[in-house]
Amino acid sequence: MRVAIVHDWLAASGGAELVLEQLLLCYPEADIFTLVDFMPSTQRGFLRGHKITSSFIQRLPGARRYFRYYLPLMPRAIEALDLSGYTLVICSSWAFAKGVKLEPGQAQVSYVHTPIRYAWDMQAVYLRQAIANPLLRAVAGGLLGALRRWDVNSADRGGRLVANSHFIAGRIEQCWQRSSEVLNPPVALDDFTCTEAKDDFYLTVSRLVHYKSVETLVAAFNLMPAKRLRIIGDGPMLERLRALAGPNIELLGYQPREVVIDHLQRARAFVFAAHEDFGIVAVEAQACGTPVIAYGEGGALDSVIPYTELAEACADGEAREPSGLFFERQTAASVVAAVERFEGLPEGISAAACRANAARFGSARFRREFMAIVEQTIENTSP
Repeated sequence: MRVAIVHDWLAASGGAELVLEQLLLCYPEADIFTLVDFMPSTQRGFLRGHKITSSFIQRLPGARRYFRYYLPLMPRAIEALDLSGYTLVICSSWAFAKGVKLEPGQAQVSYVHTPIRYAWDMQAVYLRQAIANPLLRAVAGGLLGALRRWDVNSADRGGRLVANSHFIAGRIEQCWQRSSEVLNPPVALDDFTCTEAKDDFYLTVSRLVHYKSVETLVAAFNLMPAKRLRIIGDGPMLERLRALAGPNIELLGYQPREVVIDHLQRARAFVFAAHEDFGIVAVEAQACGTPVIAYGEGGALDSVIPYTELAEACADGEAREPSGLFFERQTAASVVAAVERFEGLPEGISAAACRANAARFGSARFRREFMAIVEQTIENTSP
C-alpha cells in the first residue's frame, strides 16, 4: 500500500511536527508532501529516509525566509500536488494540507490541528500585527475572506476528519459545518521523569506571540514580586516582554529540549494563559509530575483534570485525581487568584496524579487509535 502524508509546511519543530513524527512511525514507508521544506538540519532527524516533495512555492524568490508572504498562493499550491497512485493520503493540517485534490478511490484521513486561525477567529489580531498600513490591511482582509471560503470548500473534500481536541471539534463544526472525531495528540511519556521534589519557581514554555497571552502571565507575576516565573521560548514579543518583566521574572529565550525537560521537572507548577487548541507542553509538564495552572478553555479542558472537579471514574473504573486548576479569565488578576489558590490547597496536587493523567496521552495509544481509524476508513472507501 502506497501512503502519502501531507503536512502544511516544514520550517521548525513544534506540536504538529511531534504528531507528524508519530504518523511516520505508523507508516514508515510513507512519502511526505508539503508546501515548503526549510526544516533546519538539527531538527529533521525524524524525516530521514522519507521522500519529501514540496510545492512550487519552495522555488519562489525569498521563500526560505518569507514563504508565509505567499499565503494567497497556498491553496493553489496544495491543490497542485500530484498524489496520484497513493492508496492512502493522510493530511496533518492546521491550514492547507486537508485541501489536496485526490482521485476517486483514494482513502483520506485529515488530522486537524485547527481550522486556519488567521482566516477565522484570529483574523483581527493577525491583520493588526502583520500590516500597519490601513489600505493594505483592507486588501488583506479581502484575501482572508476568500481564504475562508476556500477553507470551507476544501473541508468538504478533506476525507475523514479527526480533531486534536474537543475544542477543535467544535471549531470544525462551527467553521466548516462538518462533524469529526477526537484523538488527542501524542506525548512521548518516556522522555519525562516524574519528580516529587520541586523548586520554588513557576514556568511557562511558549512561542512569544500575542495570542499565547504570555504578557498576561508577566503582568500577573509583576503583581506577585515574591514569586518567581521563568519563561522559555522565543518570538517577536521577546524584547517587549523583557521590558515589562520585573526582577522576579526570567525570560530564557529559546532553550534546547533537555533544558526544557529539566525545567518542566523542577517547576513548582506550569502556568499558561493561552486559549490553546490542545497544549502538548501542559501534558509534558504533568508527565514530569508538575501541576498545571491554566486558562480553563480550549484544549486544557481535555488535558487537565481541575481541582474543582470531584474525582470522576475512568473507563477502568478508577478515580481520577486532579492534576491542576483553572482560572476563568485571561487577566492578570485571575492568574494571581489562581496561583494563590494553588498555594493554599490543603492537600496540594500530587506528582503521581499528574503523571497518571498524562499517561492517557501516550504515543503508543495515539498510534494504535489512529491506525484503527485509518483501517476503518480504507475499508469504507469505494474503489
